Amino acid sequence: MSERASADSPRPLEAVLEVLDLTETGADTFEGRSLPQLHGRVYGGQVLAQAIIAAQRTLEGDLARRLIHSLHGYFLRPGDLEAPITFAVERLRDGGSFSARRTHALQEGKPILSMIASFQEIQEGIEHTEPMPEVPAPEDLPSSVALFEQIDHPAAAFFYRNAAFDIRHTGASLFVAPAPERESTQALWMRARAPIPGGQPEHRALLAFACDQVMLEPVLRAHGAFWRSKGTSIASLDHAMWWHRDVDLSDWLLYVQDSPTAQGGRGLGLARVFARDGRLVATIAQEGMVRVPQP
Repeated sequence: MSERASADSPRPLEAVLEVLDLTETGADTFEGRSLPQLHGRVYGGQVLAQAIIAAQRTLEGDLARRLIHSLHGYFLRPGDLEAPITFAVERLRDGGSFSARRTHALQEGKPILSMIASFQEIQEGIEHTEPMPEVPAPEDLPSSVALFEQIDHPAAAFFYRNAAFDIRHTGASLFVAPAPERESTQALWMRARAPIPGGQPEHRALLAFACDQVMLEPVLRAHGAFWRSKGTSIASLDHAMWWHRDVDLSDWLLYVQDSPTAQGGRGLGLARVFARDGRLVATIAQEGMVRVPQP
């Protein structure tokens, strides 16, 4: 059996696509549910992607051709996994080239996420991009899926069954142990574990879904921590994204990441995302609460 066919066997991507398929409940209002999570809270990347989908659904007629090119969002409250999420969209403006939308994700009438996003017609214009750095190819790196399969631990079993993306760090991963050296930079490849149906609206929303799980890793790496470090508390606070070019999560994307600062219990993570052919397709920034026990 091929590596890709074996990785597809849990079919976790189908579950992600199902929760992104929102139900329209009223004028510019939609409802969604949540994926299971070990920590008992709604995954931030999920609600962010759902908010994008809700906003995209209000672009009607000729406006439906417009694609999201930027967003800015705040995670305001932890979400309840068992409660439905209401997405209320405000149509801020539809101009000649751009449309702006604000989406509030609500549970029991209280916002858990507030996001503003901008969509643009496909247009020609000036163009330049920085080059992609040289790193090992994803085929030469260990797979997160294979790693989770080999570890005898409930958390590893959960992520093997439910992780929709294969992640391959160019250096040591932070899944089960801290990195050998403390540094505030890292690079990793990421790809969906199965082909993704749909076009750019779906792929761009899924990039928001996927990136949230790795954005704060450079902060952890800089302080000798990892995802299972005892006493470590992590939560996304705000998130900004810019899509520069079309993305294809069915193929490998390279995340080149760093964390320029951490202070006051907060850490900043930055990422430049490159397609396999070297094009810079997105830039991402996220600040999170990162509390690591001090020695």
